[in-house]
Amino acid sequence: MKEHSPGKWTVFALVTTGSFMSTLDSSIVNVALPTLMGRLNTTMVTIEWVVLIYLIAFTSLILSFGRLSDIVGRRMVLVGGHGLFTLSSLLCALSPSVGALIAARALQGTGAAMIMSCSQALIVDAFPENERGKALGSIATVVAAGLTSGPAVGGFILTHFSWRMIFAVNIPVGLTVAVLAARILKGSEADTRRDEPFDLPGGLLIALSCGALFTGLTHAHAWGYTSFRVLGLTGTAIALALVFVAHENRTAHPVMDPSLFKERIFRLPVLSAITLYTALFTMVFLMPFYLLFPMGYSEAQVGTVMTIPFALLFVVPPFSGALADRMGSRILCVLGMGILSLALALLAWPTEVTAFPPIAFKLALAGFGVALFLPPNNTTIMSSVPAPRRGVASSVVGAARNLGMVTGVALAGAVFNHTYTALSGANGLSTYTQALQGPFLTAFRYALFCGAATAALGSLLAWLRGPDTPAR
Repeated sequence: MKEHSPGKWTVFALVTTGSFMSTLDSSIVNVALPTLMGRLNTTMVTIEWVVLIYLIAFTSLILSFGRLSDIVGRRMVLVGGHGLFTLSSLLCALSPSVGALIAARALQGTGAAMIMSCSQALIVDAFPENERGKALGSIATVVAAGLTSGPAVGGFILTHFSWRMIFAVNIPVGLTVAVLAARILKGSEADTRRDEPFDLPGGLLIALSCGALFTGLTHAHAWGYTSFRVLGLTGTAIALALVFVAHENRTAHPVMDPSLFKERIFRLPVLSAITLYTALFTMVFLMPFYLLFPMGYSEAQVGTVMTIPFALLFVVPPFSGALADRMGSRILCVLGMGILSLALALLAWPTEVTAFPPIAFKLALAGFGVALFLPPNNTTIMSSVPAPRRGVASSVVGAARNLGMVTGVALAGAVFNHTYTALSGANGLSTYTQALQGPFLTAFRYALFCGAATAALGSLLAWLRGPDTPAR
């Protein structure tokens, strides 16, 4: 019997603080890349690894840490994650060279994977079934706040302080949460240990597979989508994934229990989440180019306009989550994906430059669809698995998000560049003139239509999953 059960809102505060910090750090660095390139005397090709290594480490390890949290307890993984994140933030702030910074960012991504691998599992453990949607919806709001406020916070720090402060600001927050989590969660359900071994071979296989896949996808545009390196990394990732599946089916204590994916109520919502982020990031990747070139906006105006869809994630998720608690999640997921598909199709429809109000409305519509979908879908995934597997389920949600994001960028880049090159004769979008507006708009339209089709597929998957089932 456990010594105590911390209040659900106490657990919520711990989880949201960690989630905000890790998502803020994934976006705050982007605005600092030009400054880092100059201060560390390096090239654009090298400095991009400051961002990429964080993403690759996070995605490669989150599944393994999710399983580890099911074995050693979520408290240990959460506290260890905050400790590692804080230490690596200090190392980032003190980095004397770009190589040292990249290495420290790899550690930081590992710490973020530990934090995020058990965040949603902690929420589901703490809240009763009829309140989980609202709680998970609020988590989505916090994540959106971290992602959208990163550029503004980063810009403020760079204006008034050294670039090193971008990383140093994490240190007091990380230390505080680590100490509080260690004390508050001690003796609670989050401190439960299970007498099961960790599947180290499975963990290595899935980490290497995800690492190869994400390295290939993130460099597909620069290296060429059919280049030997991209195809080789993709093939390696697929081969390692097949070996991983075969291994997991044979081992008694797998990293990812294959039986989870035999359940339609788990498998199809995960696939729907991947399609959502794939569709969304075709828009997120290409819209800045559309606003900057044909529309003629300044970079500052582009940044402001692109906050429109994410602003909806501040407001809608708690309400859509609470609505799912009362009426079920299936119809909200179908509707949300359908709205996103419609918004992307409307954005792609014009054949010439349009005014700002219609664009703002369509971006807001896309954000509303995403916000309507996410909390109910995450609740379905987390509630469909037994408590001893919630760490894995939580990490699957994070992995699906990152896989969809990278796939969306790769899909949009591939369709746009192929179409633009075929119509303009140029080797990709290196320069833009008014004469190239026609090829640009056609390529933009085709890419967003692909995003709309992907979202429509996600809506179909959300319907095919069937009605909600009682939480396990």
